[in-house]
Parts: sequence; structure tokens; C-alpha cells
Amino acid sequence: MAKPNYQYEKRQRELEKKKKKAEKASKKEPHSEFAPPQESIADPEPEVPVGEQPAAN
Repeated sequence: MAKPNYQYEKRQRELEKKKKKAEKASKKEPHSEFAPPQESIADPEPEVPVGEQPAAN
């Protein structure tokens, strides 16, 4: 008789829980498709290293 592979069974349960959690999160935030990505919201001024002055026009 073959031994049960408990690690495989546990991994499958974990993957199922992760998938279910992701689906629940996607249902909870239906407007996330239309929201602007966090990366696009940036400072209007570029960063200037300390000790350097921005070029004056």
C-alpha cells in the first residue's frame, strides 16, 4: 500500500486558499481596473541630489 503524501496535500490546500483569497480580493475591488497605477502618480519636480542646485532659466 502506498503512503499518503501529506506535503502534496497540504500544498494543494494552500494553493486553493491562496486562489480563493485572490478571487475574493478582486471581487472586493472592482474599480481597480480603472484606477491609475501608483507609479503614474509622481512628484511634479524631479529629485535633486543634496548639494546640487537645479538649473535656473
